[in-house]
Formats: sequence, C-alpha cells, structure tokens
Amino acid sequence: MTLLIRAVVPSRLTTRVVEAAESMPGTAGVVVFDHASVLPAGDVVEILCVRESVDKLLESLEGMDVAKVGSVSVSEPALVLADKVNEAERATPGEGADAIIWDEVEAHTGEDSKLSWSFLAFLVIALQLAGIGIVTNSTIAIVGAMVVGPEFGPLAGIALGLVNRRWVLAKRSAIALGVGFPVAMVVTAFAAWLSVPLGLLDRTFLQHGSPATDFIYHPGPYSLIVAMLAGAAGMLSLIGQKSAVLVGVFISVTTVPAAGYVAVALALGEPVKAAGSALQLVLNLAGIIISAVAVLVFYHLVTSKGHPGQATPAARRRRAAARRYRGR
Repeated sequence: MTLLIRAVVPSRLTTRVVEAAESMPGTAGVVVFDHASVLPAGDVVEILCVRESVDKLLESLEGMDVAKVGSVSVSEPALVLADKVNEAERATPGEGADAIIWDEVEAHTGEDSKLSWSFLAFLVIALQLAGIGIVTNSTIAIVGAMVVGPEFGPLAGIALGLVNRRWVLAKRSAIALGVGFPVAMVVTAFAAWLSVPLGLLDRTFLQHGSPATDFIYHPGPYSLIVAMLAGAAGMLSLIGQKSAVLVGVFISVTTVPAAGYVAVALALGEPVKAAGSALQLVLNLAGIIISAVAVLVFYHLVTSKGHPGQATPAARRRRAAARRYRGR
C-alpha cells in the first residue's frame, strides 16, 4: 500500500524534509512546490511512500517540529502506477498490511472515544433494541443492539490511553462510558416501566426466564474469555485498519445486552437478575480493556526494536511533546 504525505513547511525546513524523505528506503517520490502555501506561508512537500516507512517518516517530521510550524497530512491515493513504488516496497522490510501508523491509530481512536450527542444517541438506541429483544425473546433484536452499540471506541481509547500514557484520552473515554451507559440505562428502564401500564409488557415476564436471553444474566468464565478475544480482535482491527472485523467484535460481546437487561430487570423488580447482568457487563468491559492493553503492549515491544515503519520510545516522547504543544 502506498500513501501520500503532504507537508506544509517553512522554506528553511524544506531541504531537511526532502533529505529525510530521500533517506527512507520506502520513498517512491518527492515533489516540492516552492512558496505554494499561503496559510501558513511556506513550501509544500508531497512524499509518495510505502506504508511500511510512513510511521518512521512521520517520526522524522515531528522531530523537526513540522506539525508545530506547518502541517502534515496523510492520504491514500486511489491508484498509483509507478515502477518506483514496486522498488520501494522491495527495499522496505515487512508487509504493508502489518505496518502500524501510530498517529493514525490514535487519531481514529480519539475521535471515537468522545462523549457526544451522537454517541449517546447510538447507545440509547442500542439499549432500547436490547430491551425490546429481551422482552420479546428476539435474538435478532439483541444482535442488532450489539452492532449498533458504539462502546468499543471508548474502550479502545482507555486501553490506548493507559499504554501510551495519554491520560487525557483515557479520562475522556472513561467519561464517555461512565456517562453514556447510565443515561442509556435510565432511558431503557423508564421505557420498560412505562410499557407495563400500557399493556405492552407483563411485570412478571422475567420470572419465567427464556433460553434466548438467560445467558445475559448468567456470567461465567467464558464471558470473560469471549470478551478478551473480542477485545484483542477489535484492537487488531483498529491497528490494521480492518473495519469489517469490528462488526464481528460487536456481535461477540454482550456489553449492550447486559446493560439493557440491567435496566429492564430493575424496572420490573428483579434485582438478582439485574445484579447478574451487571456482573456480565463488568466482565465484558474489563475483558475488552485487558486484552486491548495486552495487544498494544505486545506491538510496542515489537516496534521498539526499531523496525522500519514502526515507532520507537524516543519517537513517542517527541509525539507527546508535539501533542502538548497542540493542546491535545
């Protein structure tokens, strides 16, 4: 895979940026537009680079404070026809599919981990679907709730924040979960409570149990195991930009159904089943975070060896300084 790095830099840094790009074995092309940028004033340097070398090149640019005095953007061209690209791929160790761009991972995770109206809306809708699936014994509705639930973004944000010591990201993600789930559960509980006098729901419904939903309030060892497998798969999908895998991750864990069951059980006066569902929810959340942290730690241990296209501890320190400057 080939990516296009576009750097806007003051003219005094252009030579250094070009030299850094040319020194990378994965660089397939460099184009300089003198005085092409008006705001900020400076030159525009476009670098065609294979994915395996992008992270190391971004490390070099951040070491020059390019993001501080200008800007850096990364995009994927729809089509690149050049023998030079093939040569660059052969000259660069590793595979593009396995290469990690840590700035990209952090940017995507940070965007998905914010407490926003859209996050709350999706979580409320997901719990409502779960509640409906529970009271109607509809596994389809429960699976739909799993897919709609947006909780993996903040969970990944907590893991990334803990591993990279991004405390702001971890705190923001925890707030999203800490506010989002209670709000969605209150709305779902109110809907369940209101359904009783409207004749839509029998108050003794949960006392009879149902094979379709009993697993939600009966946590066990496999609950934690499945959550950890799902967390690992989810983090790998974020790192490798394989969004299709996330759908399977959402379906495999019972975070949203468990939260929905807690709300419905409390509304119908079933505290024991609510407690079991709450334990299921905690096990799922903890399992996802633990395994996501383990995946990130493993990748950091591998990438700290200085492989091309990977971040080193020194690079992470420079990135932290750059983020502090930008107020992130």
